[in-house]
Amino acid sequence: MKLEVPDNKRLVHTMTTPIRWGDMDAMGHVNNTVYLRYMETARIELMQGAGFGTNALGEGFVIANIFCNFIRQLEHPGEVIIKSYVGAVGRSSFDMYHELLRTDDSNTLYANGGETMVWIDFPKQKSLPIPDALRAWLAGA
Repeated sequence: MKLEVPDNKRLVHTMTTPIRWGDMDAMGHVNNTVYLRYMETARIELMQGAGFGTNALGEGFVIANIFCNFIRQLEHPGEVIIKSYVGAVGRSSFDMYHELLRTDDSNTLYANGGETMVWIDFPKQKSLPIPDALRAWLAGA
């Protein structure tokens, strides 16, 4: 079952990362878990760059769910372009989506996926409303 990425999303970040030799598995293509690592790297760079990093002793994000649709195999050597989007924003959560392309084939979608991110109080392990500054940033993203 392919999980759908909605059309009503807003591009907020683009980054490029190399495909490392060690990203491949015995089948000669990038291992499926690495696609999620690429999305994680983009998500962290985006949130830290926007000033909304996670503080394990205070507040921050957890991932409530995550998915990836594998469309084409990524192989070494090369570079991956990760485009990140913001989707629906709720009281304490919001959705992000990602597209993975190659720098030498940027018109071909290799994978897409996303996650629901929940703002929580880490010591209490309870969700909190998204802070006003982050909500404003998400609305303008």
